[in-house]
Amino acid sequence: MSKINRKQARASVHRRIRRKVSGTAERPRLAVHFSNQNVYAQVIDDVAGRTLVSASSVEKGTEKAGANVETATKIGKLIAERAQGAKVSQVVFDRGGFIFHGKVKALADAAREGGLQF
Repeated sequence: MSKINRKQARASVHRRIRRKVSGTAERPRLAVHFSNQNVYAQVIDDVAGRTLVSASSVEKGTEKAGANVETATKIGKLIAERAQGAKVSQVVFDRGGFIFHGKVKALADAAREGGLQF
């Protein structure tokens, strides 16, 4: 019997979450992803199939500090600021199969402080 690795386990949890969580024009989905080096966040309208705003630690202007709590907090504030600019105040949070702890929680709390409601 083969073992499921961590990536496959996270992907299956994410598929299960995505069955229930979907973004609309009124309340888009705030999707987060963490690699070993970077933090990514997108506000997505799933009905139209387009990304409204995005922020990541890959962009110019964000220092390269790795995928840690500090970087996640900066990206959370940045995505909230950009979402407010796109006239989005309410979102559905999609943790992407990651446990709501540490980096994910830091990004979510920073986005809430920035004015997003979820």
